[in-house]
Formats: sequence, C-alpha cells, structure tokens
Amino acid sequence: MRSELIIATYENPDSLALCLASVAGQRIRPDGVAIADDGSGPETAAVIDAFRAAHPDLPVRHVWHADAGFRKAAILNRAIAGSSAEVLVFIDGDVLIHPDFVARHVGLAHPDRWASGSLIRLDAQATAAVTEALVTSGRVFERGWLRANRAFDRIGTWLKAMPFPKPVMSLLDRLSPTQRAWCGANASAYRAALLAVNGFDETMRWGGGDKELGVRLANSGVTGVHLRFTAPLVHLDHPRGYADPAHKAANRARIETIRRGGGVWTRDGIDKAAR
Repeated sequence: MRSELIIATYENPDSLALCLASVAGQRIRPDGVAIADDGSGPETAAVIDAFRAAHPDLPVRHVWHADAGFRKAAILNRAIAGSSAEVLVFIDGDVLIHPDFVARHVGLAHPDRWASGSLIRLDAQATAAVTEALVTSGRVFERGWLRANRAFDRIGTWLKAMPFPKPVMSLLDRLSPTQRAWCGANASAYRAALLAVNGFDETMRWGGGDKELGVRLANSGVTGVHLRFTAPLVHLDHPRGYADPAHKAANRARIETIRRGGGVWTRDGIDKAAR
C-alpha cells in the first residue's frame, strides 16, 4: 500500500521549509511527497529543489499552476489525479507534523474510511520563534514549549499534544463529540474513494471546500473518523487576505444542502469530461 503526502502551499516559502523539515523527521515516511502549489513564485520552487536535493531517497513532485486567485481545490485535484499512491495524506504548507503523523494516518487507512485531525495553533509571536532546529529536534511538539508559547487556550488543545499513552489518546479520539469534518490541513483517504466522488469541488473557494468533500465522501459510504488527539500538528500563523465571510457563509449553506440531499459527485472536480 503506497502512500503520498500532498502539501498545499501558496507564496509562503519560509513556512514550507519548516513544514518539509517536519516531513523529513517522520518515523515512517510516506512513499512520496507532492507539493500542490497554487501559483507561487521562484522562492517556493527553490525551497522544494533544496529539499529534493537533501533527500534524494524521497520522491517529490511539484504540482503547479499559474496564480489566478484562490484555486486550492483545483491544484489539489491535479495532485490527486497525478498520484500513483493508494493512500493520500493531506496537509497545508504552513503546518509542522509530529514525527508519528504519517504513520498514524496510514495505519488507520481503509477503503471505506477517511480520517481527519485537528490543529494546535501558534500566534504570530510564537511562529516567529520557530526555527528548523526546533522542528528537527521535536521540541516544537513538546508540551512545555507549547505551553510557554501560549498554544494551550483550553483543555482540549492541551490534549492534542498527547499527554497520555497512545491507547488513552485513541480512546479520546473515539469519544470526542466533535463533528467528523474533513480538515484540509490534516486529513487522509484512499485515492480511489476521492476519485469516486470526483475530488474537490473547484467552484468552492476559501471557506468550507474541504468540509464539503468530507460530506460527499460520507454520502458515498466512506465514513469519517477522528484523529483529533493522535495525529497532532502545529499550525504557523499567517495573514489570510483571501478570507471572505460572505463566501464562507454561502459555502456553509451549500454544504448543508448537500448533506441533506445525499450528493456524492461534483461536476466541477477532477474529471471535467463527466459533467
């Protein structure tokens, strides 16, 4: 069972370099990495080339299209279409993944199941303090460092840092009342399941497009499971100039319509010929 880690990015080369440092530190690496690049410039390409040169044993694809506004769904669909892996794990290029992150996702992979986790968010000050050494040493995932850098705003966030043995954290995953929703920065599924629903809906821009995919997967019989407390990652702060509250509200209403109506296939996904 081959796996590929798909990393979505756009014009954030510094964060992507740190993200890739955390990828290199995985105890079980994916069989390949795809950078789904929504139109970044040469600085991002340089980060990818440097990582590829430093890790010749890890195949890296740079999937790119020209910048034409927020088109994350479209570039992710291109990455899915071009993959030869059975299991795809999705993160964003502004996150740092715990050394056991890929192993946890791949270990739970099943054709009739998708998985999604959550984030530990850093503020701007803490983000500025993150170095490659902090990432490669694993210190950025330690509870002491996270506490000192204001990452624990509630008990639930503290639990995401895995304070108890794995069996306890796995039980908390199963008991979590949080809705099973696809989080684009922390998710996985079989590629065949994604193709069966035609991937991401490219008409949905920022604000819920990932959740919409999760709803269609669930409607197709592929159920979601939580990795809320067993596949942690740390999210680096950044501005969101693309955020549009009105668009987000419209997407939320659309998602509920699809949930109630049982929709599975998107006409605006990977296979454009099947409209």
